[in-house]
Amino acid sequence: MSSPIRLAIVNDYEIVVHGVAAALAPHGDRVEVVELDSRLPVVSDVDVLLYDTFGQAQGDAVDLDQLVAGGSAKVVIFTWNVQPELVDRALARGAAGYLSKALTAEELVKSIEAVHAGTTVTAGLDTNGDAVDTIGRWPGVDHGLSVREAEVIALITQGLSNQEIADRCYLSINSVKTYVRTAYRKMEVTRRSQAVLWGIAHGFAPDRSRTLDPNSD
Repeated sequence: MSSPIRLAIVNDYEIVVHGVAAALAPHGDRVEVVELDSRLPVVSDVDVLLYDTFGQAQGDAVDLDQLVAGGSAKVVIFTWNVQPELVDRALARGAAGYLSKALTAEELVKSIEAVHAGTTVTAGLDTNGDAVDTIGRWPGVDHGLSVREAEVIALITQGLSNQEIADRCYLSINSVKTYVRTAYRKMEVTRRSQAVLWGIAHGFAPDRSRTLDPNSD
């Protein structure tokens, strides 16, 4: 029996990387999560690096060489921003896969296996990114925020303007304003300054951490 694929999961938010790891845990015989990183480079010898785009640069803007820190891991973009031009640019920059968060855990594992075997994989790209039921968890989920609302609040907490959020997330400015309004109602705030303070108090400030699997060689 072959050894499981060694996987690192990278995102600026601990709740996000741990949520994806939990979804993959039942498939540990096929994919072994050996490292979780928030705002730190991967240090383990891994086969595949799963880059979750929540609250950070999209797949066409991330520095892949910096992500793998000189290693040979194949980078897979994991996102709900699945515009064709975004996918094409990410693959052209060297990503080995581009996967929608609409995938089930089983579909995600199969895609990671295909990437490890040498195939460039795109999957789930016909999904409406505004309405996906995504794998894992995200900041604000316990307060009823959708993934899109949560990402907008994360970027507000990071200091981005509505236009910068629209550019980062490939959304129209009107869509951003709609997410802001619906999120504010759930958060019970009315002003941006209140939203930033709420975000800081509820886990929307990016983390800086690394978790290694103590059982991994």
